[in-house]
Amino acid sequence: MASAPPPSTGRELLSPPTDGISNLRFSNHSDHLLVSSWDKSVRLYDATANALRGEFMHGGAVLDCCFHDDTSGFSASADHTVRRLVFNYNREDVLGRHDGPVRCIEYSYATGQVITGSWDKTLKCWDPRSSSGQDRSLVGTYTQPERVYSMSLVGNRLVVATAGRHVNVYDLRNMSQPEQRRESSLKYQTRCVRCYPNGTGYALSSVEGRVAMEFFDLSETGQSKKYAFKCHRKSEAGRDIVYPVNAIAFHPIYGTFATGGCDGYVNVWDGNNKKRLYQYTKYPTSIAALSFSRDGRLLAVASSYTYEEGDKTHEPDAIFVRSVNEVEVKPKPKMLPNPAS
Repeated sequence: MASAPPPSTGRELLSPPTDGISNLRFSNHSDHLLVSSWDKSVRLYDATANALRGEFMHGGAVLDCCFHDDTSGFSASADHTVRRLVFNYNREDVLGRHDGPVRCIEYSYATGQVITGSWDKTLKCWDPRSSSGQDRSLVGTYTQPERVYSMSLVGNRLVVATAGRHVNVYDLRNMSQPEQRRESSLKYQTRCVRCYPNGTGYALSSVEGRVAMEFFDLSETGQSKKYAFKCHRKSEAGRDIVYPVNAIAFHPIYGTFATGGCDGYVNVWDGNNKKRLYQYTKYPTSIAALSFSRDGRLLAVASSYTYEEGDKTHEPDAIFVRSVNEVEVKPKPKMLPNPAS
């Protein structure tokens, strides 16, 4: 008997985390998926085989994770630690510590360094190649204007979004001071920042149903391209209900991007043409995180209540992996007016 097609939300992964999902990321080399959670775990899945390949427990909630290569990764924990996780040996070591919960972690393929951002209002750079021991692996500490909420890397550029709506842009080759100090063009707290794959700027989302499209080029021409748009909202009885936009993920091939909100919806946008391309079927609860696979054929969706309405009964935390159809993510050609008409 033919197996039933996966539901419109995608295929649900077995053995999901047992508490809120803080982030998920596909590997750059395979369909492996790394997932961090408030249940103090980092889990490694094979998304294609729908199999849990490894699990690492921490001393506190894990707020972020990233791959190093296909066999190892890094984690950022509320217990103030930065850890290296070696999947095939089920081994871990502490790369270093912050003075507060570690909120964000990125691995730079350009410099070979790990970058962490913390609620202790600092960024730290680590060299995972140096012998173990945090004093030896710490490359530098860089004070931030406020607690770090979100970070994103493209090439040698690092964008850091903090509380108080600050945005710092760094060149990883010279971290002594930010290349640009900015303020979010959105009025409310920043939830997520993600760099464009082509390296020209970044998208930034807020708790108030908006996304800003920003550009690094500070010339008048460069800045004239920036704009913001409303999303993840609905009208009910004449009132506008606005949801936080928790997640942004860019498609690696087309440069279009998906957003996920506390309304349980994932929308796909064509930023260049300022159009929504697609809206997926509603998920059971808030979208906490999103990630496209390296070839853009899969989209991982964390359906996980983010406590925006306080402690209440909610759907169980789940990870869905959906196959991406080209029509959902490919920009539509601009229709030129017909001069004959």
